[in-house]
Amino acid sequence: MIPVAVTIAGSDSGGGAGIQADLKTFSALGIYGASVIAALTAQNTLGVSAIHDVPPDFISAQIDAVYSDLKVQATKIGMLSHPATVEAVAAGLDRHKVQNVVLDPVMVAASGAKLLAQDAQTSLVRELFPRALLVTPNLHEASVLLDAPVAKNESEMREQGERILALGANAVLIKGGHAEGPEAVDLLIDKNGVRRFTGKRHRTMNTHGTGCTLSSAVAAGLAQGMTLDQAVAEAKAYVGAAIAAADQLSVGHGHGPVHHFHELWK
Repeated sequence: MIPVAVTIAGSDSGGGAGIQADLKTFSALGIYGASVIAALTAQNTLGVSAIHDVPPDFISAQIDAVYSDLKVQATKIGMLSHPATVEAVAAGLDRHKVQNVVLDPVMVAASGAKLLAQDAQTSLVRELFPRALLVTPNLHEASVLLDAPVAKNESEMREQGERILALGANAVLIKGGHAEGPEAVDLLIDKNGVRRFTGKRHRTMNTHGTGCTLSSAVAAGLAQGMTLDQAVAEAKAYVGAAIAAADQLSVGHGHGPVHHFHELWK
């Protein structure tokens, strides 16, 4: 039986991030992907022009439809823009006793468009941090969560990761992809300490959807029965290769997508 993972997130009409990136990642990694759409965005490689939020009761209906039928091994949560949306998702997780949840706290698009209402941030931390196995903020999202300057080095990344852990998260993967240097360093922090994951930094402007892709790749690993450390290591390698191959696609006029199917499209 094929492993099943679900993405609960926003739709990206340009296909590079959000639900579309998650489902591509699941498929590329041998996972059957299902979805719960929490928002729709009018979006392309140049930015986000409009957002339409799905009513919370319809989000709940999608959750019930998916989890009542499919045997779900892991769940990735992405863009949830309002407190009522967060609460609907939290209630659904409890109702179906959902395990192996990877929460990507999507707050701002790469273009700078704000994707999370201010009052939703408090709900996200209160309702979903304790329910998630892993929270995956990038440097800018960690800064927003903590109302602190963006971390400039690994020491500051570790300190901020530990502070996010103290907010109620079970584990935190603080991602250094937006930093400088020849290596992209991510730190996995939980009650057992800190583990360091590194990858070569690739020079390309086609990095749209990297955060969505990484978090869904971690969920894919968990769905396959990997430990959290194994899932993070495999996800890091997959995203690095997808970024390295991104320029092969030549999609759009802005920040194009990574190449989710770099291993399959030869």
